[in-house]
Amino acid sequence: MREARASRVGARGLALGLGTLGAAIARIAVILAFATMVVGPPDQARAENAEISKRRGAERTTFTDREITDGFLKIAFGAELQIGPRADRIRKFDAPVRVFLVNRGAPDRRKEIAAVVADIRARVNHLDVALTDDRKTANVVVTLVRERDFKQTIRDTFGVARANEIERSLTPQCLSGFAKDRHYRIARAEVILPVDAGEFMFYDCAYEELLQALGPINDDSSVPWTMFNDDVQMGFFDVYDQYLLNILYDPRVRPGMTKGEVLALLPQVLPTVRAWMSRSNSLSGGLDIAPAAKTVQLSRTFPVDR
Repeated sequence: MREARASRVGARGLALGLGTLGAAIARIAVILAFATMVVGPPDQARAENAEISKRRGAERTTFTDREITDGFLKIAFGAELQIGPRADRIRKFDAPVRVFLVNRGAPDRRKEIAAVVADIRARVNHLDVALTDDRKTANVVVTLVRERDFKQTIRDTFGVARANEIERSLTPQCLSGFAKDRHYRIARAEVILPVDAGEFMFYDCAYEELLQALGPINDDSSVPWTMFNDDVQMGFFDVYDQYLLNILYDPRVRPGMTKGEVLALLPQVLPTVRAWMSRSNSLSGGLDIAPAAKTVQLSRTFPVDR
């Protein structure tokens, strides 16, 4: 089974399924996802990009349970570009995530990626993600390239046939993809990021592609607060998407779960997520997360595909 998520033509991101992963994971299904741009907090020694600061200052930070649930069901399930039978199931890592960096471009953006990874780890509870110097132990590989080498890197990584299919669908500016096993556990992910297309573009791509590699691959233009919307560019790990990733990586949300199963859990999961985000954002100097003004009966609010 192959699934994909596509951004608008000329947009930043593209996520797609991996090529051959070897006999040990020969049955792994490929997931494709075309992503938008994302930007994260810059290196501590540098001033934040003006575009990122502008968006951070205008960010909405308070959401109802209904708004969060609606976005989660739309982003965590399905895929915009579908190849093969549709399977609406939770897809996530079920093991520590180790990120290996391959630098083939200039400027050298490895420090920026390290900061993005650290920021994601700090803001997503129950997610063990970190850099590694050992490629053999890595399950996420981030390749940093020059913009002019981006298309060739796609071919080298995913093969000519799939690269041609991608180009027929849209014109991506960055890319991520992951492969899952039959239990919907992500086994391996690849991220390809141009480093010389501008600072805002780099951060926007880096955040969104790394987050998509963790599982939320669908794109939906009806959710106005998420970076997983082709019309939204943030440049940092925004509060709304922190909600989505914290729900996804709550231990009660398991790979392979259906919408109905997740919906039944959300009344218990959401209060825990709200409490965690309030603490983590306050400790990191971010925005306080106010509780929703009204809690809704989630299991009665949203239709479920069974």
